[in-house]
Amino acid sequence: MVSDRRPILCLVTDRRRLCAGCDDDTAWRCLIAHVREAVAAGLDLVQIREREMAAGALAALVSAAGAIARGSVTKIIVNDRLDVAIACGADGVHLRSDSVSASAARRIVPAGFLIGRSVHDAAEAVSAAADADYLIAGTVFPSASKAGPGDADRLLGAAGLADLVRAVRQPVLAIGGVTLDRLPEVAASGAAGFAAIGLFLSDDRRTPCRSGPFRAIVEAARARFDSMKTAP
Repeated sequence: MVSDRRPILCLVTDRRRLCAGCDDDTAWRCLIAHVREAVAAGLDLVQIREREMAAGALAALVSAAGAIARGSVTKIIVNDRLDVAIACGADGVHLRSDSVSASAARRIVPAGFLIGRSVHDAAEAVSAAADADYLIAGTVFPSASKAGPGDADRLLGAAGLADLVRAVRQPVLAIGGVTLDRLPEVAASGAAGFAAIGLFLSDDRRTPCRSGPFRAIVEAARARFDSMKTAP
């Protein structure tokens, strides 16, 4: 999944932020439309991260997302629910930092199955990296979900992200507070790309489904990474 030509871009889903206050049926339709737009824009990964969703509904969502992405460049990844990922034929799983090890997961998944893992510093990355295909490192910058007292002390920052990237051979994606303006810092760290929720949401809170302009975001993100590669 590593590319020398372009960053790895990952949408992380969150129906509560995508469709705040919506009923379940509306939130479902918004999620499906959100995934469809991500696939059409050519995102590399879509991580289905609906942690409060019942197993049956989650399985239905993963299956629907897989059908949308079939034949495209986009891989559907399930957050932490390895059982659902395998049962629904997803492309991979993303493990939390406190979940089973990537090595344990590798023993029961099919060939070609992607395994990612969340890490928070260089030491944790080194410890968790075995058998992982990629790591998601965060929280890097202040974000909507990490804005409480004391959270600033736990931020990686650009320097911490760079230290983490240097510590492992796996591609590292930045997460947390990633904006288009901060992408030069992410690219300069050596990260392979980024994962985001808020970046892919519209700022217009008047609409129930707040999908952002995926194609414009993808083009801008790739341009910013490319500019760092060509900078003297």
